[in-house]
Amino acid sequence: MSLTGTPFLLTAVLVAVAALLLPLFLWSRIGGPAVVRGASRLLMLVFAQFTAVLVVFVMVNNANGLYDNWDDLLGTGNHVNAAPDLGPDGTGGQKPATAPKVKQTFKEYKGKVGNGVMKTTLKGAISGVEGDVAVWLPPQYNDPAYKDKTFPVVELLPGYPGSIGAWFGSLHTQRQLTPMMQRGEVAPFILVSPRTTLLDGRDTGCANVPGTVNADTWISVDVRKMVTDNFRAATGPEGWAIAGYSAGGHCAAKLAVSHPDRYRAGVDLSGYNDPAAEGASITAHDPRLRRESNPLWILKNAKTPPHTSLFVSGDAGDGYNDGLALRKAAKAPTTVHVVRLNGGGHRSSVWEHQVPDVFRWLTKELGQAGRVAPANGI
Repeated sequence: MSLTGTPFLLTAVLVAVAALLLPLFLWSRIGGPAVVRGASRLLMLVFAQFTAVLVVFVMVNNANGLYDNWDDLLGTGNHVNAAPDLGPDGTGGQKPATAPKVKQTFKEYKGKVGNGVMKTTLKGAISGVEGDVAVWLPPQYNDPAYKDKTFPVVELLPGYPGSIGAWFGSLHTQRQLTPMMQRGEVAPFILVSPRTTLLDGRDTGCANVPGTVNADTWISVDVRKMVTDNFRAATGPEGWAIAGYSAGGHCAAKLAVSHPDRYRAGVDLSGYNDPAAEGASITAHDPRLRRESNPLWILKNAKTPPHTSLFVSGDAGDGYNDGLALRKAAKAPTTVHVVRLNGGGHRSSVWEHQVPDVFRWLTKELGQAGRVAPANGI
């Protein structure tokens, strides 16, 4: 039974109700010695509390897209087949653009993710990572009038832990953007969400760590190639952006400034610069990794300022101050747009409300790559 499916939620609710009624009917009917009666009653109370907590957990998980399946929850999934040293650029000297095309089969993403979302399981040829990738195509994509058009792409990263369906199910991204795209208010982006929970119980920090994981290459090389090989997607950096919230926001900022040859823009919602802000990250405890995974350090130490733009939002102490630091360190052609939030907390509802403004900004930043006419009939 699926962890995120309606059947499991209904089952949990029914079991919780039964666990609550059980003591009412059996409390005074339990026989035997006092020790047995006491132990039996205690077990009933513990069971009732456990089932109540389970229902709350399932509801919170479904609302926030934390765990996609039982393997994620239990830490039993294995998504790293190999983690070779791929060098500074994360390709190991390979040239993805000239490599054989990666053709994938897509199926409907069943779950609380809304309409039109597909997913596939990708074996990363360079990164050694294997994981699911969710894809949503804009309204114009299948219109015959745009059969020769290529479309800009935004990779969407959840927090940690996080599901590939979080941006679609919890933030309702495609539901919000569809009418905006049909009106021509925002560009018709292809939305792509790759798995980012790759290690059991540890956040990768979207970093390449030889012998452990090549999360950077998985997101910025393998997934990118899969998208351009299977869809009419832009191939140059001017048609690509990456966005995330919380730990995913940190990743988006880091990858955008690290790879201006792959991304023209990055969106960091309530993220952080210093990986130590996320205790579960593998980049937080190694001094070199911690330094080199910090987008602020990357900007300050770049030989050439990266040609990329950042959108950073957050409340004071939750992303905003880090955004100000990035803006202060940025040198042309790098630009940093900082938005201060006024309360709301570190939660999905806050990021959901920012989706329209984020994609308006992305439409402007990607320039001509994002200019595709409104859908016919609108």
